[in-house]
Amino acid sequence: MPSAEPSPEEPATLRRGDSGAAVTELQHRLREAGLYDGPMNGRYNKDVEWSVGQYQQARDLRSDGWGVYGPETREWLESETTPR
Repeated sequence: MPSAEPSPEEPATLRRGDSGAAVTELQHRLREAGLYDGPMNGRYNKDVEWSVGQYQQARDLRSDGWGVYGPETREWLESETTPR
């Protein structure tokens, strides 16, 4: 099981409608995982939500809610990708 922890300056949960550097970081990680090919614009839109949901579904991650980048999803994705 992954053991990465979110860094203190990043919010614990990101969801559709959020924006900023933490979302851009998420977009890069999703691209690295082969799940996102949209713009790196820092906007958590429906495409980012869908990519997060697909990632969660492939790993049977349910605690954060579909398409929500919460603690469990963050822990797994950060353990499988590199920071930007």
